[in-house]
Amino acid sequence: MQTTIAQLFRTEYARMVSVLARHFGLAHLETAEDIVSETFLLASETWGLKGLPTNPRAWLYASAKNKCLDMLRRQKTFDTKISSSFVHQTKETQNTEWQMNAEQIFEDKRIEDSQIRMLFAVCVPSLPQEVQIGLALRILCGFGIDEIAAAFLVSKDTINKRLYRGKEKLRIEGISTDLPTDTELATRLANVLHVLYLLFNDGYYTASVPTKADSGPLKPSLCQEAMRLTILLLSYGPARQPPAFALLALMCFQASRMAARSGPTGAIILYADQDTNLWDSNLIAKGEEFLNLSAHGNRASTYHLQAAIAYWHSRPPATNGKWNEILNLYNRLLILQYSPIVALNRTFALLQAQGPEAALAEAVKLPKSESPFYHTLMAEIWKHSDSKQATAHLGSAIALAKTEPERALLRGRLEALDLATCNNAPM
Repeated sequence: MQTTIAQLFRTEYARMVSVLARHFGLAHLETAEDIVSETFLLASETWGLKGLPTNPRAWLYASAKNKCLDMLRRQKTFDTKISSSFVHQTKETQNTEWQMNAEQIFEDKRIEDSQIRMLFAVCVPSLPQEVQIGLALRILCGFGIDEIAAAFLVSKDTINKRLYRGKEKLRIEGISTDLPTDTELATRLANVLHVLYLLFNDGYYTASVPTKADSGPLKPSLCQEAMRLTILLLSYGPARQPPAFALLALMCFQASRMAARSGPTGAIILYADQDTNLWDSNLIAKGEEFLNLSAHGNRASTYHLQAAIAYWHSRPPATNGKWNEILNLYNRLLILQYSPIVALNRTFALLQAQGPEAALAEAVKLPKSESPFYHTLMAEIWKHSDSKQATAHLGSAIALAKTEPERALLRGRLEALDLATCNNAPM
């Protein structure tokens, strides 16, 4: 029974909150959350005594609707404190709206529309990015405070403060769940896509202590939610634009290799060592489909270039010209949007395409970094020509690594380098 409630909480909490918040207005977002939380608490108590209802989902929606009606009836100050701030609703609309049965209030189309509206609302540019992501995880994905804190490697108190500040800002600024106008769409959509991109990356690239929902150093649940929200976004006609399709293609290509990126003990497996049989061919095919859908218009976004790079990474290792294609794409990406991590990745692609001499000539131009990735790259470049340099860089990378899976991976590479050096030493 508790497993059923946990599953329903993950799938239905966010939907119910989005629908109720749309009616109450974002100024009363906490009221919507309280109603839904109380509904699940009631379900836990009732189902524990009487067993599961025939249709648990319908039971939840009906109970949430009844709680709304009870609250409105007993709240004497309702007209002054809540009804006056309903979004675009007259008193007549309010009265008829809340007399709808649960199936009408929580019908699928209404739920989907409310979630899209909420996605644009919590991704309003005036909120700090970490707050936008936190609100998205809490309100749109139904993540608990513990899970969000583990994902960001911060305390629960920090997450609670972020969420409180975000909700207060939404209330003070009078942010509504109205969909953006035609003139607002480009800016608002770009921000939503960026938040979804960051959310996916938090799941894909972090090598932190796993949350309860995940079994390895990756955070697959974050990636899955980012993909789900992107697919939901694309169900909204005006959002079906090339960058959005390119972002979803990128997510598909990256997610296709997720099973191969960590071992059964949570150890990180580098790209060159991955078992390509574990790559998900269905996700790769979906990525190609979305990449094709993104190929219209006259401008390539950073998502297009990153998706194309991810596409080539999903090709078999022996694919002719693979690393030259990746290198050319990184060259374009650096011109479009420079970042240190892109420069590092571009140098790694150069190493694969043209060898250590060409890579070293470019690597020495990179700013020295206190990042383990920088030292890992330098070790890879030096390992065939100067084992002392390679060993020193791996030692620095181990010291800078933030998690045990990263350190374990680097120690394994150091041991392999030491073994290779001993085998090649003169007798």
